[in-house]
Amino acid sequence: MIQTLAFYLFAAVVIVSAALTITSRNPVHAVLWLILAFFNAAGLMVIVGAEFIAMLVVIVYVGAVAVLFLFVVMMLDIDFAELRAGFVRYLPLGLVLAVALVSEILIAVGAWSAGRVELGRRIAPVDGAMPNIEAIGHLLYSRYLYVFEGAGLVLLVAMIGAIVLTHRNRTDSHRQNVHRQVSRRSKDATRNVNQPVGQGVEL
Repeated sequence: MIQTLAFYLFAAVVIVSAALTITSRNPVHAVLWLILAFFNAAGLMVIVGAEFIAMLVVIVYVGAVAVLFLFVVMMLDIDFAELRAGFVRYLPLGLVLAVALVSEILIAVGAWSAGRVELGRRIAPVDGAMPNIEAIGHLLYSRYLYVFEGAGLVLLVAMIGAIVLTHRNRTDSHRQNVHRQVSRRSKDATRNVNQPVGQGVEL
């Protein structure tokens, strides 16, 4: 009974917070609602026994992605009025995508109603008494080791590309010269003048 009540509570909060994420006019509020949706989604994962996925949702999505979105929205001077101006122009494309997503959801519900699919157990059999985290680690570092390493290399290339793009030489910005600032003497920056009374200052 407690698990049923917790499931409906977490599911209701996820749906409400997801709807508020889409409908919020303030982007900061939208990101905060998104964080709330992630937390409740992690609660749903804990209820079904997937504590490892719940931990990943909290650490990766809440701790990194959502907070990054929040900092980007708060720090960048984005003209959201200009972004909303093109809403009508992209409305047909949005409707097509919405219809496609609803169709996929209906197909998924129909497939779920037809019965369970045991492909996961046939592809990677796991002992039922083994904990989830231990089972995932065993599969990642044995059967799917090369796939796991390939994913790590893809992330490494993406990180190197981001660093290269960030530190590229730009002609429209001035870089800070720390050595020049530290070695600058006070007499190079200030000038003592005995200014006569009643006269202005010459710059």
